[in-house]
Amino acid sequence: MRSQAERPGAATTSYGIVAAAWLVTVVFYFYQYSMRSAPAVMVPELTSAFGLSAVGVASLVGLFYFGYAPFSLVAGVALDQLGPRKVVPLGAASVAIGTLLFSMGDPTWGSVGRFMQGAGGVFALIGAVYLVTNFMPASRAATLIGVTQMFGMAGGSAGQFVVGPLIAGGLAWDRFWFLMGLAGIPIAVLLFLLMPRQQKRPQGASGVGLGPALKAMGTVFINPQSILCGLIAGLIFIPTTIFDMVWGVRFLQEGHDVSYEMAVLRSASVPFGWIIGCPLLGWLTDRIGRRKPVIIGAALVLGGTLALILYGPRSVFPPYSLGLVAGIASGAAMIPYTVIKEANRPEHSGTATGVINFLNFTLSALLGPVFATLLFRAAAGAPTPALGHYQAAFSPLLAGIALAIVLTFLLKETGLGAERPVALPAQATS
Repeated sequence: MRSQAERPGAATTSYGIVAAAWLVTVVFYFYQYSMRSAPAVMVPELTSAFGLSAVGVASLVGLFYFGYAPFSLVAGVALDQLGPRKVVPLGAASVAIGTLLFSMGDPTWGSVGRFMQGAGGVFALIGAVYLVTNFMPASRAATLIGVTQMFGMAGGSAGQFVVGPLIAGGLAWDRFWFLMGLAGIPIAVLLFLLMPRQQKRPQGASGVGLGPALKAMGTVFINPQSILCGLIAGLIFIPTTIFDMVWGVRFLQEGHDVSYEMAVLRSASVPFGWIIGCPLLGWLTDRIGRRKPVIIGAALVLGGTLALILYGPRSVFPPYSLGLVAGIASGAAMIPYTVIKEANRPEHSGTATGVINFLNFTLSALLGPVFATLLFRAAAGAPTPALGHYQAAFSPLLAGIALAIVLTFLLKETGLGAERPVALPAQATS
């Protein structure tokens, strides 16, 4: 792992400037994540406004991930080639414009806007991780990446915990999206003013252009450790992105007869748990110098908690406890973001983050409609889905978590406490 002195911008960029840029970037991450999760608390309003069924709204909302996943690769390569100042502000502007388009209530423009939110939103996480791994101390990488995700999940929680009561209190859904679109403009401006330039190309980096970009992506993709990292992160993350953020409120309303207001608060406890779990688990893995034990332990807790949420007896546990514990445990999905950077060459820093984000959210993009279809097939003939229908549709999530644990055993340990370093793929000559 690189020391602070070895990092590309460490010697030429003020740490204070980088810290300020990172802080605004994580605020951008908070902002885009709140836009990502907000539809979960206004499904009836969106169904009526866009003239779509609940499945149609789920597909419309899921377009976020069809922008987010492929543009992960674009963002990672662009950061490596052009530096953060030339790309991250454009991502924030894209989210702002996409949010304004979504507020129009037109299915076509809403689809374009939702795609733009995902395509631009990906620059928040990848940009923040790029700053951490290229300008900040390597010994704190997992901790700072966890703090970054903490801000994101705080936005996810706000998108439900704050927005839900606002909508229930009479705020029109379209006005909410319009105001949030306007709020994204100053974020983009601040990012442009504060983001450091890429003052020094990393040693061994190839040139700028499509050819070097494809070469860098190929180098990362052919590393089996990269694929493992993406699959592990995605399988641990899906219970949050699909089950909680899309169906969590309706699951509690229809499966457990919980009021809308209480369902919003209980669903928001999952991303609130991430606020705790991401920095906590990141700090723990930095503290012990190992990644795999923390991933496996947290995944076991997540699987057990999800099983209790789906099948456990009602009213045995305090209302917010299971969601909170599940959120804390699922924070382990961010640890592979550190592993993939340690398992690939330093000059592919941004590209590695882009690849894992692509793999992670491709799973969400592809499986979101699948779970929606499973639910409505299970509930065929019923006026609304019942608890048994949700159990039948979402029980495969438990198998996914079990698979993530198995794959983690195949992952090479990259922490500072590992007995020997991971062998990096050889750098091809041009």
